[in-house]
Order: sequence, then C-alpha cells, then structure tokens
Amino acid sequence: MERRTFLRGAVIGSSAAAFGGTLMHGAAYAAPAQPGAGPYGALGAADANGLMLPSGFSSRVIARSGQTVSGTSYTWHSAPDGGACFVDGSGWIYVSNSEINPSGGASAVKFNSSGTVTGAYRILSNTRQNCAGGKTPWNTWLSCEEVDRGFVYETDPYGVNAAVQRPAMGRFKHEAAAADPVRQVIYLTEDETSGCFYRFIPTTWGNLSSGTLQVLKAGTATSGSFTWQNVPDPDGSPTATRSQVSGSKKFNGGEGCHYANDTVWFTTKGDNRVWQLNLTNSTYELAYDDSLVPGGAAPLTGVDNVTGSSYGDLYVAEDGGNMEICVITPDDVVAPFLRITGQSSSEITGPAFSPAGNRLYFSSQRGTSGSSSGGITYEVTGPFRT
Repeated sequence: MERRTFLRGAVIGSSAAAFGGTLMHGAAYAAPAQPGAGPYGALGAADANGLMLPSGFSSRVIARSGQTVSGTSYTWHSAPDGGACFVDGSGWIYVSNSEINPSGGASAVKFNSSGTVTGAYRILSNTRQNCAGGKTPWNTWLSCEEVDRGFVYETDPYGVNAAVQRPAMGRFKHEAAAADPVRQVIYLTEDETSGCFYRFIPTTWGNLSSGTLQVLKAGTATSGSFTWQNVPDPDGSPTATRSQVSGSKKFNGGEGCHYANDTVWFTTKGDNRVWQLNLTNSTYELAYDDSLVPGGAAPLTGVDNVTGSSYGDLYVAEDGGNMEICVITPDDVVAPFLRITGQSSSEITGPAFSPAGNRLYFSSQRGTSGSSSGGITYEVTGPFRT
C-alpha cells in the first residue's frame, strides 16, 4: 500500500488521553483529532495484565524472564528484545532476542494452530547484547549484537541448524535488519549517536556468507536524494565503518527497521524520528518527527522497534515515553494502539504479528521490576486490520 510522507504535517493530540494525530502531506498544520481517532478507537481501562487496549482486543502473558514458559520446561531469557514470527506448519513460532551482555542470544516459542504454546527452546547462545534484528525471506532470524564491532548472527527459528556468524554484514553496533527481496539486499541500522544506515548485498541472494556492505550517502537535510557507496573495510578495525566513507549520512541512534512495498522505514531514538527511504526514486524524508508537534502533545515518544501489518499500518514501540505501541496508518494518522501501565522503568520491544495477522507479540523488557530479569512477553489478540 502506498504511504504518503508526513514530514510537513504536525501531529496533534494527547497521548495520555488516547488521542490520535492526523498528519497531512504538504500541510503546515493539521487539525486536532478527536479521542480515539486511530483505527481502533480509544484505549480502555487496564486489563488484568496491566495493558490498556481498544475495545475487542485481549491480552495474555506468554513468558516471563527467569520462569519456565507455560507447558514447557524451558526458562525464558532475561531482557527480551527484538522479535519476529515464522510459519510452522499450521502453527507459528515467535523468536525473541536477549539484550544482556554477556550471554545474550535468542529463544523461540512454538504455537499450534489454535495458539496454544507447544514448546520453547534456545536458538542462539554465548553472544553479546542481542538487541533487534530481522527476518529473512528464507525463514531465518538475523540476531544483531548491539556492541562495538558486534556481529550479525543468522539463526534457525526451528531449532534445527546451528547459528552462523555473518561478518561480511559488517562489524559495528548493530540494531535492526530488514530484508528487501526486490533489490535482494538487507538494510541495517546502527545504534550510535553518529551512526549510519547500511545495506548488505549478498553475492548470492539467500546466502549471507559473502557480499558487499554499503553505506547511505546524503546531505545534512531531513529530505533529499541519496546514493550508496561501498564500505572499504566491513570489519570496522582500526577505523569504524561509520567513519570510512566521506559524506555518509549520520543518524542519531538507529533503532527499528521495516521494509514493505519499495519503502524502508527506520527509527532514530536520539531525535525521536521515523525516517522513510523511497527506494524507487532514491529519496529520503521524515515520516514522523515529534519536534513538529506543538505543545509537546506528540502521541509517539521514545521511538524504538517497528513492524508493519499486511494492511499497511506501521506499529512503533516506545522506549520509555508512556510505554505505548503507536500505530501510523497509510492515511497519516498517528495514535496509541496499546499502553502498558505500572512499568515506567521498562521499554517495549519485539513487536511482531503472527502469520495470520490477528495476534501481536511484544515484550516489556524489564517489566514491573525495572530489571532485566523481570521481562514479560505478551500476546494481544483481536480484530487487527489485514
């Protein structure tokens, strides 16, 4: 679905009151939206799990850090972070990273066709601070280390094949990855205050053992055209990858990344922005910028992980803020979809839809305790737009 940019619009509305904000292409100002202006309406009172949801939606807890996953003998990892869902016969699998250092890694939970948990297991061990990542079209999970000269690990969500380190994809402070099957590349974000945005071109699509790492080059403005240039030394030593190419565009703390329909979106937490690359004409622009919102009434603050629905909606998780997942619709509405209460010292991570699109998985990384050992992984079910 074609998405318009909302760089020049302004988001109006109170997140605390579950307002939405309409962003109008080319407009200097957008009129205030009414409460519940998002596609699912206003948020209701917190449920038994502490989640405020729109009418018709319900939640359940799938796993808690340090506790066995219900119906299994597997103990769920600490600090759950980036995640994705994979088809598994008539059921599916949800994969989740562990953002601790050392011994990060990733785990998986299996569900049958009715959504019952049937298994849980480890798919990656002995790595460092695995933050976000991305799903490949050939059904592997790219788990990214958010440390200096970190690696991307290609893992098997089905738990059959051993994880493989992919150094050709660059050694830097990795955050997220998004696969583009049209151009046969993988986009990569970098969690540095002066980080870059990269793409990896595999020598053979479907095999990430070798290829070319490139960095995005552009001016300092918030919109314009861009090009790609090869990174001379993807190993990042002695010169960091972000410092090797003159004119590489700097982004303030790259986070989540999502590709769909010849467009890639990614978030930068340092300036609370969502960026949009239009791949058909090699231009970039802002899709969301809370600094354009008058009166500090932005419905989305602390942008972090991002995913998309088959309908074309973007779901952006907050790191801090008031612990919401907000939806950005194709017609430029920004509104809270859910809010977690009583967990102000945490962040929301790993949003991902089940294959049918009617279940959304995500985690509160530190839960009510504010500690990495207090993570909670949730499922929300309801009438999502598909």
